[in-house]
Amino acid sequence: MRNACLVFVGSLNREAPYFQGARGVGLGVYSFDEETLETRKLTETGDIDNPTFLSVTPDGSHVYANSEVLTWREGVVSAYRFDRQTAALSYINKQPTLGSITAHNTITRDGTKLLVANYGIGEGGPDRSVVVYGLREDGGLTAPLSSVTHAGTGPDTARQERPHAHSVTETVAGGVAIVADLGIDRLVSYRIGPDGSLTRLAESVLAPGAGPRHVALHPGGRFVFVMNELDSTVASLALDDTSGRLSVIDTKPAVPEQARKGNHCADIQISPDGRFLYGSNRGHDSVAVFSVDQQTGTLALVDYALCGGATPRNLALTPSGGHLFSANQNADRISIFARDAATGRLADTGRSIDVGTPMCVKIVL
Repeated sequence: MRNACLVFVGSLNREAPYFQGARGVGLGVYSFDEETLETRKLTETGDIDNPTFLSVTPDGSHVYANSEVLTWREGVVSAYRFDRQTAALSYINKQPTLGSITAHNTITRDGTKLLVANYGIGEGGPDRSVVVYGLREDGGLTAPLSSVTHAGTGPDTARQERPHAHSVTETVAGGVAIVADLGIDRLVSYRIGPDGSLTRLAESVLAPGAGPRHVALHPGGRFVFVMNELDSTVASLALDDTSGRLSVIDTKPAVPEQARKGNHCADIQISPDGRFLYGSNRGHDSVAVFSVDQQTGTLALVDYALCGGATPRNLALTPSGGHLFSANQNADRISIFARDAATGRLADTGRSIDVGTPMCVKIVL
């Protein structure tokens, strides 16, 4: 296929009481042609439990998948190899995550480590918030190199009764990790040591009850954007790379005021040129589009685009920025949108990947 991207999809295959069904296979790989909009399933495996979040190496050769299973007191993260020539997924190994409800992971920019965030429910198992692994030459995971634990609560007694690290993201310059902790309304910055150690640099406080979930980075490195799940807002912040400190610049509602009750924000992505942000709204079932002022980092609403299904849990842009995928968890559908690079607006192509309870989608060339 000409100009084909690789699309990696994680889907639910085990029931959990806080999800509406588990109709997926597990881990799948598809191709997507940006010219013809043709998608094709290349391979899939059910030999992994609930891969709710994935990271993929830039060349598509390795995948790291979290398993989120409520009854497990400790999660696992698994490593797979993908062969482009044979379209085969091969299991390498897995490691325990030292915490429960493993929510997010990211490969460091130098390709030597994997960072993992545990949401954590604290029911008798290990209870670490963030864990660092080394990546072996074969792509497998080493035993944990280091870990840290957060402390505190927030004003929402139902969702912020304890820390809940929801994502971990390395800065554009590299060497600093930003952890969005939904439970304590903080972005916590760490220096990543060559040995995998984590040294706390700063805690940046967001609005009470905001519930920070996922983070996007401006390609220039100056600005950080966070999707706040609990109060349905998007915040932009200025980053000091040296201190790791983040300062709030602007905060905007992610949905119309009348839709805020019952909405829960999820993912956030930024266009390759850094001019537009895309945030998913579960409940309003939309993708909020914002323009980014390149000088100040302030945000301006462009549009609310219907996401093409229910519960848009995760978003992904193609490397060209020409298309956006919305993993609509409760619609069993990943909707494909064309993106206008000049205006940032999205147009539904009518094309999709049909997969049961899609939870995460990642795209590489």
